[in-house]
Amino acid sequence: MSPNATFKKRLLAREQLVGCFIKTPHPTVIEVLGATDLDFLVLDGEHSPFDKVSINLCMLAAKAVGVPLLIRVPDDSPAFILNVLDCGAAGVVVPHVVSVEQAETLARSMRYVPGGRGIAGTTRAGGYGAVPLPEHRAAADSEVSLICQIEDREGVKNAEAIAAVDGVDALFVGRADLTVSYGLSDFNDAGIAEKCADVLEVKGATTGLFVAPTEDMAPWRDKGASFFLSGSDHSFLFAGAKELASRKQDTSS
Repeated sequence: MSPNATFKKRLLAREQLVGCFIKTPHPTVIEVLGATDLDFLVLDGEHSPFDKVSINLCMLAAKAVGVPLLIRVPDDSPAFILNVLDCGAAGVVVPHVVSVEQAETLARSMRYVPGGRGIAGTTRAGGYGAVPLPEHRAAADSEVSLICQIEDREGVKNAEAIAAVDGVDALFVGRADLTVSYGLSDFNDAGIAEKCADVLEVKGATTGLFVAPTEDMAPWRDKGASFFLSGSDHSFLFAGAKELASRKQDTSS
């Protein structure tokens, strides 16, 4: 079973999965973090400077080290989703999903169905023609995951219905934007925690959220979360450098 198919199987089984965001558009970052015990990585195409070339190179690095690599796409554009899936992405994390209709369109764009994902066997996902087209089409659904990000009031209201859409594999709570959506400023506000819990407890799809690297995941697991994103290559660099700087001896006296 491929790393992408294994990831989807584990995601749907609600195994405990932990990954991080990738903010730096360079394949070496994927090689380094992909060699750790993290379960998956997510390229942040929404808030970081990834173009199609850098995504393709990072995907090649992911294939080399055998790590499932998802893309947080900038929006729900079917054309962009098609491109990253052709590159071999394990799936997409789509920001600001707010309705059943939007989720249904996204699910269609992930599949080789009428009006859905365009098919080509000469892509990395299709083995550059080495995999017979019918075989590639038959295996495609098990190779890609659709994760809808819930980070708006309307999304919270419709979370249960979005989770029930055929083809939606998971819901991911975006606490930062959710905080803004409710007109609040504290990421850890008790009211936001309640809204997160409402989403994490829905039936029909796996659920997860972002937690700070020092945050305890256990309370969120108790609410139903089974996959977590925590930190990024940037935060790891910052924390490591800060810790190193703290070891300097004070020579001012």
